[in-house]
Amino acid sequence: MLRIEIKEGENIERALKRYKRKHRNVKVMQNLREKQYFTKPSVSRRRQIQKAEYIQGLRDAENI
Repeated sequence: MLRIEIKEGENIERALKRYKRKHRNVKVMQNLREKQYFTKPSVSRRRQIQKAEYIQGLRDAENI
């Protein structure tokens, strides 16, 4: 459960912004979407490898 302590005199918009940032960083919605359907372990490993290759390619292109 996320808790946001509102400081004395803090704007409610600022507190909502902090809440949204924490919510996004905890990845609550992403986990819910992932758990909606079963994915085979081999498929999830393949996705991780593809993601790592993609990121490595971006880093390599950046260093050139």
